[in-house]
Amino acid sequence: MLSTFTSYNLITRDLLTSLTRTQQDSINAREETYYKENIGKVTSVDEFLDDYRLFNYAMKAYGLEDMTYAAAFMRKVLESDLSDDSSFANSLTDSRYRDFAAAFNFQEETPVAQTEAQLDDVIGLYTAGVESAGSAIQEETRYYNIVIDKVDNVTDIFQNDRLKAYVFQAFGIDEDTYSYQNIRDVMTSDIDDTDSYVNQTYVPYIEELEQKIADATTQLSDTSLTTEERSAIRADITTWNGFIDTAEGYLELASAFNFNEDGTVPDGETAQTADMKAATNEAYTLANPRVTSAAALLNKAYFEEAIQSITTVDDFVADSRLVDYVRTAYELTEVSIVNATIENILTSDPDDPTSYIYTVGNGDERFIALASAFNFNEDGTLDDGVTAQVGTQTVATSNLYMVHYNDADDEADETLISGYKADVAELESVDDFIDSDSVVELALKAFGLDPDSVSTYTLKQVLLSDLNDPKSYVYQLKDERFVELAKAFNFDEEGAITVPLMAQSETQILAVSQLYVLEKSRFGTDEEQETAEEEASYYSEEIQKIETLDEFLSNERLVNFVLEANRIDPETVTPEFLQEVFASDLDDPESVANTQENRAWRWIVSSFNFDAEGNVADVEDGTIQLRQGVYKTIDYYIRQAMEETAGEDNAGVRLALYFERKAPTITSAYDILADDALYEVFKVTYGVSDEVGNADVDAQAEMIERYLDLEELQDPEFVSKMIVKFAVLYDTENNVDTSAAVTVLSGGTAGVSADLLLSLAQLRAGGS
Repeated sequence: MLSTFTSYNLITRDLLTSLTRTQQDSINAREETYYKENIGKVTSVDEFLDDYRLFNYAMKAYGLEDMTYAAAFMRKVLESDLSDDSSFANSLTDSRYRDFAAAFNFQEETPVAQTEAQLDDVIGLYTAGVESAGSAIQEETRYYNIVIDKVDNVTDIFQNDRLKAYVFQAFGIDEDTYSYQNIRDVMTSDIDDTDSYVNQTYVPYIEELEQKIADATTQLSDTSLTTEERSAIRADITTWNGFIDTAEGYLELASAFNFNEDGTVPDGETAQTADMKAATNEAYTLANPRVTSAAALLNKAYFEEAIQSITTVDDFVADSRLVDYVRTAYELTEVSIVNATIENILTSDPDDPTSYIYTVGNGDERFIALASAFNFNEDGTLDDGVTAQVGTQTVATSNLYMVHYNDADDEADETLISGYKADVAELESVDDFIDSDSVVELALKAFGLDPDSVSTYTLKQVLLSDLNDPKSYVYQLKDERFVELAKAFNFDEEGAITVPLMAQSETQILAVSQLYVLEKSRFGTDEEQETAEEEASYYSEEIQKIETLDEFLSNERLVNFVLEANRIDPETVTPEFLQEVFASDLDDPESVANTQENRAWRWIVSSFNFDAEGNVADVEDGTIQLRQGVYKTIDYYIRQAMEETAGEDNAGVRLALYFERKAPTITSAYDILADDALYEVFKVTYGVSDEVGNADVDAQAEMIERYLDLEELQDPEFVSKMIVKFAVLYDTENNVDTSAAVTVLSGGTAGVSADLLLSLAQLRAGGS
């Protein structure tokens, strides 16, 4: 018979060949085939437990063969929520139960409309869009000012979508409802010619509406009108004022261009003069629904110029732009504060306790500040030689405006984002999405889409599209913004929320995070464990954002996290090798991942959802076991079978192989004491007699720690030397056929007996 070390060395010097030989054994091959062909058909814990052949294969793989009879116990293990530290599997001292549960997927993953990463990305895009609104306006204005000088005919504007959009936004024209002929006729009208189209069409129209408003205003003085009648009249006045604004916009549009009646540009001239362009630029900037810094500066310039010509309060409140300016500057933005309120404040004496700001405004500091910033008398006039504001007052007002000009927008953003978060959490379907104003508004704006321009049908079809099908609806739109929108939400083909498709599933992210923390904190300090947990949080957040293999491999921090979690030193791995490993076909035994002696490589590859093109896709084969779980189970089974076969000739070889495999997972002396096989290797290696086993458990633990620095078991070289010593002493001191090692391993598995396992489980359950 060969010596223990020689036999051990023959197996381990080419471990992959030894494992392959074991895998090709007819019985092992048959059992593996059965497992691979049938595990994907299992849909419940009951089905799994009832199929003895499947269940027994998996139990043997994880060294739990002696517990196969304990179906009720194992059901609790499989149904454990591994994200809950207090769950049944996590509460057991023996980590094999947790590893066993982690290999399966009986805990359904959570369907959500958006993951935290998706939510953060959308809100981040929206916020970035808000912050860059001013830059976007500047860029569009730069483009407009260059291209408008090259326009030879009014039709050039209509044929250039970017120019047209600029002009339409500047002058308030709705692209969805406008009449081409009408807008063309307006733009080719001479505003100074009373017979031109715009003057003949819109000047009389404005006069007619103004007369209607005057008549209606007079009608309101009739005390016999009912409340309903007054409301109807006021509604008409509001509508007519809107029509006037539109008509006056057409007059401004006509004034903004130099086109001849036939649409051409006069010889030697451009479509717009410098003043016309400047006015159009200003109108475009101010037309943006958000008050950008550029718009704020325009408003500031307007106020500082206009205030110099104001002589009465009536003049002031008649200019809505001036009123809005001071309302913003002095934070008087409540809907209850109307023009009459502003007028009453401006005509109050801040030093008179009987004035409006005290009797009605209760001394509101904002009212006092506004009144103090102007010099109007109680009748709304100004004293001779006195201006509405002196220079210091104007400066103070403008300074306040520049501080507060975006307060309303910021508050609206906060409200929108808060509503979005709340509503997304409640989404159950695409229909819920469409019915939520906050979700539609923020989500579409985040991707640069106008909520008012995207139809409900289009939005629904986009969200129902199959992103893996290049023929699906979203790709037919030829607009990457819609593709990104679809990627940001998780709806199935029926419109219900579904489990998000990520580079790794929730289960895999949790598993690799737990492995990483375990590896980093095995012998680490509390600070090192805290750092590891922070790194795990980073990984959990960032891996959800990964969409391609290239993105993952280019993120060194994420790659190193996965490698270290699997006990692989990143310094020993090249980018080229990583590319080759991830390009492996896991069904091909000759692929790079499958030909690595370290089986962790194929576990790593199988833990990700990358397809052959490197895109995130649904590549999971099974129902209750993910790809990585299948490969791990098979690899563990083959390793167990190889060790068993080795033990048939020499139990010492099996002990050595088992110790080599388990050594890196040992964190305390009690791990050795709880495992008869590990303890046997320790006793033989350090010449400890069997009688020591009668001593107090804590005393035995202290003895192990005196002999062995447990942290050194993380060093493969130290473990190798220890196994050499064990092998020599084992052959010297033991009868191979009758040694204690044979007794330990005679149960058919190198592990803890069933009785001891149950005892340990009961101790843990009791809080010991």
